[in-house]
Amino acid sequence: MRIKQLLAMAALAITALYHAGARAEEVVTVYSADGLHDGDVSWYGTQFDAFTKATGIKVQYIEGGSGVVVQRIEKEQSNPQADVLVTLPPFIQKAVADGLTQPYTPAGAEAVPAGSKDAGGAYIALVNNYLSFIYDASALKAAPASFADLLAPQFKNKIQYSTPGQAGDGTAVMLQVIHAFGGKDAAFDYFKQLQANNRGPSSSTGKLTALVNKGELWVANGDLQMNLDQMKSNPNIRIFWPAGPDGSRSTFALPYFAALVKDAPHAENGKKLLDWLLSKPAQSTISDVALGLPARGDVPATGAAAERLMGMMQGVAIWTPDWKQVSEDLSKDAARWHEATGS
Repeated sequence: MRIKQLLAMAALAITALYHAGARAEEVVTVYSADGLHDGDVSWYGTQFDAFTKATGIKVQYIEGGSGVVVQRIEKEQSNPQADVLVTLPPFIQKAVADGLTQPYTPAGAEAVPAGSKDAGGAYIALVNNYLSFIYDASALKAAPASFADLLAPQFKNKIQYSTPGQAGDGTAVMLQVIHAFGGKDAAFDYFKQLQANNRGPSSSTGKLTALVNKGELWVANGDLQMNLDQMKSNPNIRIFWPAGPDGSRSTFALPYFAALVKDAPHAENGKKLLDWLLSKPAQSTISDVALGLPARGDVPATGAAAERLMGMMQGVAIWTPDWKQVSEDLSKDAARWHEATGS
């Protein structure tokens, strides 16, 4: 009797482990840069819920700065935990160069313009976006007109931007200043001067918005999609683009790029999620829900949100970084920024 009982218990235990393992397989883990999961109703939130309802696959979501999520995947190479990586350039290019991803071409990828995806399937844009800045409208009557204006003594300890080399938006600030000032020497000299007003480093851009909204900061960096979405719950923030020394305002595309993680523990589920997020139904909700622009060329950006987004960019020139060169120079440029600012 004792042996039969032990065998029965063992059988039950094996069955339980089997079912637990099966349930554990019905999951996909996403490591993502912040911005798409903000607010009570977010694009990630609605799409993840719909994906789980349709497939039974639960989405585990981990958020951080663009460089932070890539660093986490790098540290976990011997025991990968993430299936899908979503981050901003040039961190997606760095992740690919460092062998942290594996090629996958999602369904619908043919509708994404060539400039918004890797030719070899290493990564693809999910949501199109642009670099922006925000200011506290309750403290300032108007947006600072230029980068030079931010050097004024009134801004001491009232400016903060996320750290280049760690955050995608912070790296974008560095690239924008280099572009606006016409070269790296002038740009890093500017950062050295700006440091007198800079509160200090920040690994995440999204956290700065609340500080601007309540007046602890007057100016911070951001990106257009995230900032528009955050304005729903942060009524004091306004979006602007400061002019460079030549008087012109400009910005550049900063897409949320997605990739399948190398040796992903649930790679097939990761592929299904990427297919889902790039599908026409999911992409058609980006403008209204995420306040960004669809990555697919066959999904028009329509509605009040899209009109508002494009209207805000009137008079702002769009330029395109050489992302391959940016990725190659990132470590050196970030080190130079640290040297210039003493951060």
